Amino acid sequence: MSGSRPLAALLRQLSPGGIASLEFYPLPHTGEVRLGRDPSCQIVLDTRVHTGVSRHHAKIEPVPDHLFCWQVCDLNSSNGTYVNGERLSYCRILHEGDRIGLGKQGPMFVFEILPLDVLASLPGANPDAPPPLSPEGYPPPPASFQRVSDIPSSQESSFSTEYRRYGSPSSGRVTFSQLFPIVSTGRDLTRKAYLVPGMVTVLFVVLMFISVGDPAWFNILLAAYLSSAAYFFVYQLCGKHKPWWLLAGSALMTVVLLVSPVLTVFTFVFRQVLPGAIPSKTDSINFMTLLVQMFFGAGLMEELLKSIPVLLSAWVGASFRSARAEQIGVCEPLDGILLGTASAVGFTLVETLGQYVPSIVGEVSFQAGSGLDGELLGLQLLIPRILGSVSGHMAYSGYLGYFIGLSVLKPKYRWRILMIGYLSASMLHALWNTTGFINPIVLALVGVLSYAFLAAAILKARVLSPMRSQNFATRLNHRR
Repeated sequence: MSGSRPLAALLRQLSPGGIASLEFYPLPHTGEVRLGRDPSCQIVLDTRVHTGVSRHHAKIEPVPDHLFCWQVCDLNSSNGTYVNGERLSYCRILHEGDRIGLGKQGPMFVFEILPLDVLASLPGANPDAPPPLSPEGYPPPPASFQRVSDIPSSQESSFSTEYRRYGSPSSGRVTFSQLFPIVSTGRDLTRKAYLVPGMVTVLFVVLMFISVGDPAWFNILLAAYLSSAAYFFVYQLCGKHKPWWLLAGSALMTVVLLVSPVLTVFTFVFRQVLPGAIPSKTDSINFMTLLVQMFFGAGLMEELLKSIPVLLSAWVGASFRSARAEQIGVCEPLDGILLGTASAVGFTLVETLGQYVPSIVGEVSFQAGSGLDGELLGLQLLIPRILGSVSGHMAYSGYLGYFIGLSVLKPKYRWRILMIGYLSASMLHALWNTTGFINPIVLALVGVLSYAFLAAAILKARVLSPMRSQNFATRLNHRR
């Protein structure tokens, strides 16, 4: 392939037996070719057949400033991209004959370089038209053209290291997008750079500056920001997209329940009819009696109340069979965890801002001349309570949410699953409240245990998820 014959690079899909098909995909000298299940990709894989392929799985693009040189890059796919059986950690230069696999057992393509006239003679090609992905046609190679497969491995290794570090060889020209990166990042700013969390942080910072001198508003803003950060952490661990308004609605519904007569009914049933009376810190009571009281008066009562938004969403998902209902309903354990932890955020905000902080402020204010600052103590209490919700209310409610979602997947064992989840989440809650009366070290151990239960439920839910191939959290386990 020397002289002035124009060359063309292409991908050809292989059959499961490794036989090249007649269908081929020409590669352009400018721009990228994406492979995935999303209709916007240039090479679209059938969603029903290739379930292990991500929506945007991999891309093939020419290497800047290197004629007839292409590379394949993995796009943070769930199941990885392989070249000749070796999994990519980022990008890799392609040689003629390289086999590209989307996933370990997924569809496979072979990379080929052919003269343009040979490409035009292949079955299905239009000899009168340029390749579909390169309207300008392929330019002839220079007389000194050297094929990628002829580049010594040591030279390629050096080039690959340099390209991965700088994006293009350091000897190349400086481009406008390199000098002004923001003009070329596009959707990656919102998808990969945590732009939205950054914007939210800036907004809360400005509002807190405005509210300095007004302790009530400052505490509300700080509590809202800290709880949002804690929830964002859990959301990233779950790795499933859920409408923000649905998650906010779950928290808001719990807030409404807490300020409505429903709380009075719950308190009467669990703390007066059942043995759930909450003792004061001055009461002398043995551990087992205290544990029983906390199990009924805090565990069973509060976990049932926080689970109402989750159960309602599960009912919606089961009653209305539509894509919309599946989006807002609980169809799997991850849905239950996301809605359960969101509900816990609402509960924590009301309990902290409406009960604990005002209580300590009022207690210190009553002790006139004590030299204590009630507002400062309230702020000091607020921060650990909100941040600790990951191993507190969010842990219990998320754990129960896992079982609610699991009962949807396993309807035959629904009531057994729900009962085990309800009792175990309530017991974790009761242990936390009980050890708080005993020793802070034991309290910390229970907090770690509660978070471990939640994290284990999230990991198991990701394995059980019918949408596992689209889960963005599984990318955290890939080598970079």
